[in-house]
Amino acid sequence: MPMAAQDIVRLIQEGIPGAQVEIQDLAGDGDHYAATVVAAAFAGKSKVQQHQMVYNALGGRMGGVLHALKLTTMAPKP
Repeated sequence: MPMAAQDIVRLIQEGIPGAQVEIQDLAGDGDHYAATVVAAAFAGKSKVQQHQMVYNALGGRMGGVLHALKLTTMAPKP
């Protein structure tokens, strides 16, 4: 069963308070998304650490209910 874009946004924002999340459905199938996540919590963290934070916020749904997620992460610009 595909995952709705608004559910992805909600989970990321709950797991990373203050995050700004933009989602794009890449294939129109609810299984392949691109997400841009901007969060102050990413400041000073490597891209790997930032992506791990997003995956943790998704609570193990990656690879299961959420098949593919292309991530772009960054801290807000000062």
